[in-house]
Amino acid sequence: MEVVFKTERLRRDCCESKRMQRAWGANRSKILRRRLDQIAAADTLEILRLVHRRTHELNGDLAGMISLDLDGGNRLLIEPAHTPPPCKPDGGLDWTRVTAVRVMAVEDTHD
Repeated sequence: MEVVFKTERLRRDCCESKRMQRAWGANRSKILRRRLDQIAAADTLEILRLVHRRTHELNGDLAGMISLDLDGGNRLLIEPAHTPPPCKPDGGLDWTRVTAVRVMAVEDTHD
């Protein structure tokens, strides 16, 4: 799957080892690197949902984003990088047709 980033700074924080560890520490960086590698290796977003049970769509202020667990309450937030996002007939996101995602943030969504 294609992976793009919301900002250049976020891309560098997620892709450069030293910056990653400075931003999120060694443990979270290791998990984040694994999640990003898994996203890149997946053909579609549906594969991630099958691999990680806690991959889910968010609602409220974060509607349209998808959350992947990292550690503690921290999550990797992504969104489909399609315009418009592929939808099912009922209007929900068609995870089987999402082949590109945009990394939006690494944060604790429960704060």
